[in-house]
Amino acid sequence: MPEHYRPITSSLRSRLLILTFFFVMVVSVFVYLPSIATYRLEFLEKRLENAQIAALALEERGDNAVSPQLEERLLDQSGVIAVILRKEDKSLFLGFNVMPEEVDASYDLRTTSLGMLIFDAYDVLDTGGSRVIRVVGAPMNSNTRWLEITLDEAELYENLRNYSNNVLVLAIIVSLFTGILVYLALHWMLVRPIRRVKDSIVSFRRSPELPNKVKMGRNRSDEIGLVQRELARMQEEVRQSLKQKSNLAALGEAVAKINHDLRNVLATAQLASDALQRVDHPRVQKVSRRLMTAVSRAIALCEATIRHGKAEDPLPEKADVELRDLVYDVGSSLGLMDGGEFHFDVDMDEHFSVYVDSEQFHRVLLNLCRNAGEVQGPDGTIEITAEKDTAGTSHIRVKDQGPGIPEAVRPNLFKAFSSAKAGGTGLGLAAARDIVLAHGGQIGLESTGENGSTFIICMPPSDEGTGK
Repeated sequence: MPEHYRPITSSLRSRLLILTFFFVMVVSVFVYLPSIATYRLEFLEKRLENAQIAALALEERGDNAVSPQLEERLLDQSGVIAVILRKEDKSLFLGFNVMPEEVDASYDLRTTSLGMLIFDAYDVLDTGGSRVIRVVGAPMNSNTRWLEITLDEAELYENLRNYSNNVLVLAIIVSLFTGILVYLALHWMLVRPIRRVKDSIVSFRRSPELPNKVKMGRNRSDEIGLVQRELARMQEEVRQSLKQKSNLAALGEAVAKINHDLRNVLATAQLASDALQRVDHPRVQKVSRRLMTAVSRAIALCEATIRHGKAEDPLPEKADVELRDLVYDVGSSLGLMDGGEFHFDVDMDEHFSVYVDSEQFHRVLLNLCRNAGEVQGPDGTIEITAEKDTAGTSHIRVKDQGPGIPEAVRPNLFKAFSSAKAGGTGLGLAAARDIVLAHGGQIGLESTGENGSTFIICMPPSDEGTGK
């Protein structure tokens, strides 16, 4: 079924209108039932009152009797067939000669309940007014102990039926007007905003990369306004994420091509390094070994990237590694130990070991030390310390004396493309974090300020508990 076509009963607006009409009719039924019971009760009480007044004419006669013509007129005006009135010393009768021998039903209005009144009123409508009933009620005078009337239900039935029809028509009119008013209110307050949300979702599903053209209410303080604002915020975040993923996909394709050509360039550099190693000069030998190691690591990284199709490291091949040698190798690779005014201090036991993948952890320390060296300049200081706690966890700290990390950058410090230094990408810290997490460890910024920053790496012990 096309999206633009909807049956009349499938829309939210029509359902609200139908439900409102239905609920008002249900309420009208609960109002109608007590109302007809009350109407019947008032009708019978009025007949009892009229009958008692008519019976007073008998007291004016000493013999408690009136002429047949007057009796007929009194009964006709009272709307009853017969009246029985008993006092303490005497009984009064009207219509005794025309009183039927049997009646179809008897009711005592002195002892009744709402449920019984409703049931009795329903009986009147159900029988169609064809019954003759006897009704006992409470007398108006205190010296009267019994008041009973006999009447035909035909008039009561006609009046009650007309009353029911009027109530039904009124209920329908009230239901329609109430339904329309409630519908208009709900349409303005709920349906229209929800339709905007629906249109926004449909538009976003069709073209998630395009800006949302559907106007969303920004000034509402209720739940609808909150939903609209959160939806707009979520769509914007998803849109930015899609845009970033598209950029990253294009960047990944470019990096893959560059990585392929870079491997060829590094292979040429490796051949040049081999040639330098054959030069019999101590300084050249030292520099060539450092260059050879760096080129070999670069080639291995390029090959791993091409092999895995993305810049993620394979699972670490962990072993006990002496950290001191690894740290010195990092310092040598960055040229931090070539003398000059830069201080590269290592404070740990000579045989302090960690359970890591040597090559991957070398990249972690290399990224941290490179960042620390770049933010300080040629006369900075890097201090690397390491210790173990009672559980065997290694705590490695890399401390510098740089200007500190801005507060705005700290929440996203280990996310890609959120570098704390100018011209950086933040990929180094992101890569370091991924490697440490893959080892089951943790890395974080322990402290930062005007006197420098300290990064801490916590690495778990080996399964066998080895390491010092």
